[in-house]
Amino acid sequence: MDFSVRLLNENDYDDILTKWWSDWGGVIPSRDALPNNGTGGFMISKGDVDICAGYAYFTNSSIAFCEFIVSNINYREKDRNKAIEFLIETTCLACKEAGYRFMWASVQNKNLVNKYKNAGYKETEKNCIELVKHL
Repeated sequence: MDFSVRLLNENDYDDILTKWWSDWGGVIPSRDALPNNGTGGFMISKGDVDICAGYAYFTNSSIAFCEFIVSNINYREKDRNKAIEFLIETTCLACKEAGYRFMWASVQNKNLVNKYKNAGYKETEKNCIELVKHL
C-alpha cells in the first residue's frame, strides 16, 4: 500500500474539504462543529494526491466517533476503496491508542457502510433518523 497519512491542517477545511463535500452534494459541516476547530482529522494521500479525509471525535467516555468522511470525487483509481478503508482503520487505531474501547459511526451511504463493516464495525440500528438542533 502506497498511502500516506497526515493530520489535517487549518487550511485543509477551506482549500480541500469544503469542495469535496460540495462535489458530493453533501452537507458541509461548519468549522466549529469539527474536532479541534477543524484540525483534528486525518488526510490519506498517495504521492501528492489527496484521496480522502475524516475526523475522530474524542469523548469523556470509552467511546469515540468517526465522522465526516469525505473523498476526492476526481480520484478514480482502483485503490480508492482501500484508501477509504485505510482512513477508517487509521482513525480506529488513533482512538485505540488514546485509550478508547469503542468506535461509533453514523453512516447512510451503502458503499461507506460496507467499508466500515470491512473495518470490523457491526450494524446496530436500521432506519434510524438523525436529528440535530442548532442552538
